[in-house]
Amino acid sequence: MDAATYGDKIADIYDELFRDVPQAEIETLASLAGTNGRALELGIGTGRVALPLAAKGVEVHGIDASSLMIRKLREKADGERIPVTLDDFANVGSVQGGPFNLVYCVFNTFFGLLAQEDQVRCFKGVSSILAKGGVFVLEVFVPDLTRFTTHQPILVAGGLNEDEVQMEASRHDITTQRVSSRTVRIKDGHPVRVYPIEIRYAWPSELDLMARLAGMELKDRWSGWDRRPFHPGAGMYVAVYQRQQV
Repeated sequence: MDAATYGDKIADIYDELFRDVPQAEIETLASLAGTNGRALELGIGTGRVALPLAAKGVEVHGIDASSLMIRKLREKADGERIPVTLDDFANVGSVQGGPFNLVYCVFNTFFGLLAQEDQVRCFKGVSSILAKGGVFVLEVFVPDLTRFTTHQPILVAGGLNEDEVQMEASRHDITTQRVSSRTVRIKDGHPVRVYPIEIRYAWPSELDLMARLAGMELKDRWSGWDRRPFHPGAGMYVAVYQRQQV
C-alpha cells in the first residue's frame, strides 16, 4: 500500500472519527519542546495535535505523505502557518527547518512504516535533525497477540449506535509483524465505506534497539500522557528517546 493511501482514503471524515486530543498530550509535548522550542510531527495529518501545540507557542513543522490530509490542515485556522513536507516520514532526515528540539509521532502512526528497515531509517533520520539533547516521542500500542486466535479475526471496532456500525477484519503475519486490516463503516444515509489500514508493529525492546542504533537512548516510558509509570499491563505507552549529547 502506498504511504498516502490511508490518509487519502479517510481525509474527508478523519476529524469526525477522531475528535478529542487529551489536554495532557498537548501540555506534555509543549513541555518537552521547551521554551521557544521547535517541533516536528511525523504524520501531521489534519493538524489535530499540531495546531493546539502551536497555540502553546511551539514552532511546529510537519511531514505527511497524504496531500488530502494536508489540504484539511490548510483549511483550518492557522493551518497555513505550519510548514509541511509532503513525503513519507521514513524520509524524515531530508526535512528542512531544523534542528528540532522535539520530534513526535502519535496515535500509533509510527507503525504505518511497513518494513523494519524503514522504521530503522526513520529513527536515524530523526536523530540527524534533532538538536543535541533533543527528544523523539512515540505514542504506540503494546502488541497483543491474543487478538489473533485465527489468521482473520473479525471485530466490532466501534461506532456502534442507532444509525452506525463499524467492523474491522484483520489478517496477521507473525513472521513480518504485519497486520492488514479493513474497517467497514455503515451509516444510515451514507454509502458503505471501506478504509485500508496496514501496520508493522514493533515491540518496546525492538524500538529501544532502533533508538540505540540511531544514537539515541530511552529517557522515559509512560503508560499515558499524564506520565504515569509504564507497567506490563498497559495497552499503550509513550516512549521518550533522547539524542545522545556527543
